[in-house]
Amino acid sequence: MARRLRGVTRPDENCTYSYQDWLTWEGAWELIHGKAYNMTPSPNSTHQFIVGELYYALRSFFQNRKCYVFVAPLDVMFSEHLDYDSPEHVVQPDISVVCAKEQVSKQGCHGAPSLLVEVLSPSTALKDFNEKFNLYQKYGVQEYWIVDPGNRTVHVNTLQEGVYSIRSTYTEQDIVQSILFRELQIPLHQLFSI
Repeated sequence: MARRLRGVTRPDENCTYSYQDWLTWEGAWELIHGKAYNMTPSPNSTHQFIVGELYYALRSFFQNRKCYVFVAPLDVMFSEHLDYDSPEHVVQPDISVVCAKEQVSKQGCHGAPSLLVEVLSPSTALKDFNEKFNLYQKYGVQEYWIVDPGNRTVHVNTLQEGVYSIRSTYTEQDIVQSILFRELQIPLHQLFSI
C-alpha cells in the first residue's frame, strides 16, 4: 500500500479529490474519477469466506505460472499518463492477479492486473457493477469477475477489442471457467457453502 501522510481524517464523499489528497486520508478509501469511496464497514463472514476460497483456488492455480495473486488490501493504481507517482484512480479489489512482475511495487500494482475479482457487499454492489466495471474495462483489465453472494452467482467479463463483450454467468452448481486462462476452472458449490 502507498505510504499515507497525516492529515484529513475523512474526506467528503461529495467532493472531488486527487491522489495527493488520497495520501492524507486515514482509513481505507478508494479514489475513482476524483470521488472518495469509503471501504468500511468491514466485510461480513460470508464475503470473507468466499474471498478466502477464491484466493486459495487462484493461488494454487497460479503458483507455477509467473503470476502473483494478491488479496485486499492491495492498492491498484490506474493512470491516464502512466504516472504512478500521481495516478488518477486507486482501488482495492478483493483479489488481484498480476502477471507482469514489473507492475508490482511497494506501493501496490501499477496498471491493469490480468484478472480482478470483486465480491459484492450491499454497500459496494453498485460501485462494483458500474464505476469499477467501467474503470477496469477502460484500463484494460483482461478479465473481471463479480461474485454475487446474495444470488450465488459469478459473472465473468472478458475483454475483446477493448470492451467486456464476453460475459458469462455461473451459478453455484457450475464450474466457473476463465476465458483468459483456459485451464482455470473452479467448482462453485464450495464457494457458496456457508
